[in-house]
Amino acid sequence: MIPGPRRTALLLVGCVVLGTGVALLLAADLGSDGYSTFVNGLALTTGVDFWVVNLVVGVVLVALAALRRVRPGIGTVVQVVLVGVTVSVVLDLLAVPDGLGWRIVLLAAAFPVLALGIALYLGSHTGAGPAEAAALAWDPPVPFKWSYSVVQGGGALGGWLLGATVGVGTLAVILLLGPAVDLAARMLSLDLHQETDPEPQRAG
Repeated sequence: MIPGPRRTALLLVGCVVLGTGVALLLAADLGSDGYSTFVNGLALTTGVDFWVVNLVVGVVLVALAALRRVRPGIGTVVQVVLVGVTVSVVLDLLAVPDGLGWRIVLLAAAFPVLALGIALYLGSHTGAGPAEAAALAWDPPVPFKWSYSVVQGGGALGGWLLGATVGVGTLAVILLLGPAVDLAARMLSLDLHQETDPEPQRAG
């Protein structure tokens, strides 16, 4: 089913905003998110290219989430592609700072941008990306703001055990990003769950 104009706008804008936030997080160079840390750890251990491992892990998580009725959709594909393109473009435009102070500023700036992007694209109800789908699969009983922390924390721990590095940015994602997304969604009156249609059918 093709989403309407409002849902399409939420999806596209959300993915661009999310990609910008990811680029800020990467530019800060103080630790990646837990999901990426896990993928990186697997890539280091197996010797397989990061993008291949990322694709396999993403498909597995989306498939497992589908078993708990968080079904993929067009937004699942758009999120992966558009966020990746946006990250590449923004990183090319950013001048990565050397000073720790400026890197901390970038890290702090990344969080509201990440939270807004995730809330917008999930609010489009067009399908969730791998990490968000894995978190939504357990909401209920565990609220998204905490299940997302569990997913990111589990990914970071697994990646660290496999040889990937973690940093203060990784810990910040684990502890703060889930609650920040929940706050952004409530402020914008967006439902993060994918089961309901945010555009009620009009009579006639």
